[in-house]
Amino acid sequence: MSAKTEQSKVQRVLTGVTTTGTPHLGNYAGAIRPAIDMSNQPDVDAFFFLADYHALIKCDDADRVERSRLEIAATWLAAGLDTDRATFYCQSDIPEIPELSWILTCSTPKGVMNRAHAYKASVDANEAAGVEPDDGVTMGLYSYPILMAADILMFNAHKVPVGADQIQHIEMARDIAQRFNYHYGKGNEFFVLPEAQVDNEVATLPGLDGRKMSKSYNNTIPLFEGTAKDLQQAIAQIKTDSKLPGEPKNPDDSNLFAIYRAFVEPAKAEAFAQELREGLGWGEAKKMLGNELETIIAPMRERYVELMAKPEQIEEILLAGAEKARKISQPFIQEIRQAVGLRRFHAIGSETPNKVKEKTTKKSVKTPRFVSFKDDTGQFMFRLISTEGEELLRSVSFPNPQIAGQEIKALQSDPGAIEFTLVNDLYQLSLNGQLVAVAVDETEVGAEVWKAKLLNQLALFSAE
Repeated sequence: MSAKTEQSKVQRVLTGVTTTGTPHLGNYAGAIRPAIDMSNQPDVDAFFFLADYHALIKCDDADRVERSRLEIAATWLAAGLDTDRATFYCQSDIPEIPELSWILTCSTPKGVMNRAHAYKASVDANEAAGVEPDDGVTMGLYSYPILMAADILMFNAHKVPVGADQIQHIEMARDIAQRFNYHYGKGNEFFVLPEAQVDNEVATLPGLDGRKMSKSYNNTIPLFEGTAKDLQQAIAQIKTDSKLPGEPKNPDDSNLFAIYRAFVEPAKAEAFAQELREGLGWGEAKKMLGNELETIIAPMRERYVELMAKPEQIEEILLAGAEKARKISQPFIQEIRQAVGLRRFHAIGSETPNKVKEKTTKKSVKTPRFVSFKDDTGQFMFRLISTEGEELLRSVSFPNPQIAGQEIKALQSDPGAIEFTLVNDLYQLSLNGQLVAVAVDETEVGAEVWKAKLLNQLALFSAE
């Protein structure tokens, strides 16, 4: 690895999945697969969560919510989510989120909520039906954009992957954050202003009837539920035209081809399209699609079945993710509580311990983090993210995560044992004579300033 790295700022990306249903093929192609691919990028710090508080807005069937939480968690894990790299947790396991939601509720104008698309749609439907405008509207439905803002702002996400219909909610989160920063900040920007990330290249699969694949339309193809036979039977129901085998078919007008194209390499998709143009029968085409999908899905389905049989294993993974997330949320909510006046009692006019601390240090109470990831060859690396979200160092490659974890623990527990070697104005870090990591390019501040900053950040681990 080159001593100079091209990226010093890591982007935190956050997305949640509402736990009210069972993931289907469209969810995998449109959300799960691209999110997992994104989480494997070296400059992304990914936060994925089960939005189970949001589920209560849409669903009052407790058993359905419980089952969906398990199925969605198992699906993401079976699909290859690396929980050593990404932070994966249940929204309901982070008590600081609803607390922040209430604090933000107290500073969010009602007029902002009145403009929310979901609320306006409910009011319009009620008026069309001749009933009271707010008939059936719960406070959860009305104010859930604030809870969504709390999900995002608690971890100061830079990017939030959403569909076009969700852009308004990110804009509302920005507005809520700006209001809080302005009113309580006094020069301190508590919240990063998030940006919506809309990827127009992400596949949107048609369902069995040609409309967007959705549980609402009852036109989905199962992902892991059922067997290979169930998958093929669902594919057999895909709507096609009435052209017989031997008659040319237009792949651009084919829902079946749209699904096929989303799961294979371009060259293979073009070969399939050519076979359709040359008269490939729909029955044979559906078998070919089923075979392609089964090749991809079968290993993941096997892992999914194993996970579903061991819910306690899923629970352990989610709780470990929540513990990692709370290392950020717990100190941050204390900072927010302090800002709004929820402070420990003291004599009026005297300085609180927090005021004294603010005078002696301007640092945030946020903590630095080590983030693990795989390199292009499948080996394991890690990077150190500072309290300001800046990448300070990146490790060399290790053959397995256990060795990488041992080196992380050594850096955390004994910074004094680090051997620094200056090479081309950048420090290399060794432990026991072995190269462990290399400094990110800090030519703007100088190597010695970078070294001091690194040691300061590492000292925060032993202070926890």
